[in-house]
Amino acid sequence: MRTKLFITLTAAILFTAGVISAQPAQKSGTVSGAALETSPSAQTRRWSLTDCIGYALEQNIQVRKSAVSVSLGEISLQQAKDNMLPSLSGSMGENLGWRLDAGGTDESSWGGSSRTTASLSSGLTLFSGFQLRNRVRLAGLDYKSTQYSADQTKESVSLNIMSAYLQVLYSQEQVTNARNQADATREELALAAERLTLGAIANSDYLQVKTQLASEESSLASAVNNLKMAKLNLMQLMEYPVDESFEILRPDIDAIISTAPAADAVSVYQEALEVKPQVKIAAINREGATIDLEIARGAFFPSLSLSAGMSTGFTEAAEIGSQLKNGFSPSLGLSASIPIFRNNQNKASVSRAKYGITTAELDELNTRNQLRKEVEQAVLDAESALLSYQAALNRYDSSVESYNVSEEKFKLGAMNSVDFLIQKINLTSAESNLLQAKYELVYSHKIIDFYRGVELTF
Repeated sequence: MRTKLFITLTAAILFTAGVISAQPAQKSGTVSGAALETSPSAQTRRWSLTDCIGYALEQNIQVRKSAVSVSLGEISLQQAKDNMLPSLSGSMGENLGWRLDAGGTDESSWGGSSRTTASLSSGLTLFSGFQLRNRVRLAGLDYKSTQYSADQTKESVSLNIMSAYLQVLYSQEQVTNARNQADATREELALAAERLTLGAIANSDYLQVKTQLASEESSLASAVNNLKMAKLNLMQLMEYPVDESFEILRPDIDAIISTAPAADAVSVYQEALEVKPQVKIAAINREGATIDLEIARGAFFPSLSLSAGMSTGFTEAAEIGSQLKNGFSPSLGLSASIPIFRNNQNKASVSRAKYGITTAELDELNTRNQLRKEVEQAVLDAESALLSYQAALNRYDSSVESYNVSEEKFKLGAMNSVDFLIQKINLTSAESNLLQAKYELVYSHKIIDFYRGVELTF
């Protein structure tokens, strides 16, 4: 259930923040992107969800590494295209030689000679079973795949930031509710003290209210600490230096809930098929497997290559020009390579490529099925979250009415502190359940937006 996922993510966020909360906080300096210098004006800035996601996408290591992979894929694509161009190379050489010359006498001597050569050669593959062309197509698909993989990484980071952002909002409301409860009990304790002085209540009644206040002050302290941990976790997910003045914008959660449309699993799934990068990657892998088969079959065809070259040289310093002209030797060649038998390597390559197509098709089907299941679960979780929210809202409204009546009775002395505190505890429980149900509902709607490809924002 998505509700359980939200609770699990919440617990994970708080646990992560609790582990690192012992580290000393640092004031942020000048950073790139959405960050500002820690001037007085910068310290009052409130970050929207869009700001947080944008900053995280600029700073996240995995996102930056995925951008590098995209650049490498572009280089590979260009190299595959360049492989279809003719090659050109040149060379120069100097050859020294000696020979023993007797000269027809009893004395002999060594004579030396040298020859300087230069050559220029070029080669071009005219036909190779369309393998070069298919490798260009395959490199193009690989390049697109790295782009979609980068998009998938960005989606993962954005979803984590959104979850942490909601946790901060949830924690802020917990602090507000806990503070309001403590303030109300503090007023009730003052009233109980006056009535104790007048002898209207027993000391045990006064101590009951005092104990309740201590419990609520402890809950307030825990809520404040949870808020600090939630902020810390959000900043660290953003790769933002810890800053105690970090604050986020608070959207109108009630308006978001009231305007969220009902979702249909079939329509959401159809939208997800058009936008989710994992689906596009799976389709590219299937198409790439088909090209691998074409490349493997291309090895059965003969290859045809064209070569051309020229060379010249000279042996003595005198008449260099004449020697270069007379030694000029152009060449032009056409060669064909016909595969006859290669120990069944080509046959095995074709068989492997066919199985590769089957595997890619099954992977694509699995990706689509997994996405469908996730969408169906998300829509069901949204429906369940709405029912839970409505039930929690009804319970809260009833608890407020009961509490208001009990509060009037308590002030008039018509209800003892034990019965009144029971009503207050019921209200606190209903308020807590409503708060959790509200954010589970918002989270479930944002998950549906995520599958539809809608920007994660408020």
